[in-house]
Amino acid sequence: MDNVVINVFNIVGSPFSVEAGDGQKVFDLIHKAFREKKKVVLSFLNVEILTTAFLNSAVGQLYKDFSEAEIKQNLEVKDITQPGAVALKRVVDTAKLYYKNPDAMEKSINALLD
Repeated sequence: MDNVVINVFNIVGSPFSVEAGDGQKVFDLIHKAFREKKKVVLSFLNVEILTTAFLNSAVGQLYKDFSEAEIKQNLEVKDITQPGAVALKRVVDTAKLYYKNPDAMEKSINALLD
């Protein structure tokens, strides 16, 4: 099986991975590779600032279409800063909960906002 290396810095074009739209570009590449049965190495080399908005788009959405086992098996994250790793874990934990039962999660969020 081929490995696809996705360098976030090269896709975003700056050390700041903050925009959901940029995360979407990364997501589209990961999604395409997964559909082609390829493993993905997601490199955050030279990325200094990482937001949960970016990570939700780039990685969180994967849990909608792929199982946790598939993602764990086929996605390797490297060169991520410690704060970035903490943010990524938070995004992944939330995504797993959300996509397990999106309707219940929506109701909870709406109840909190009301």
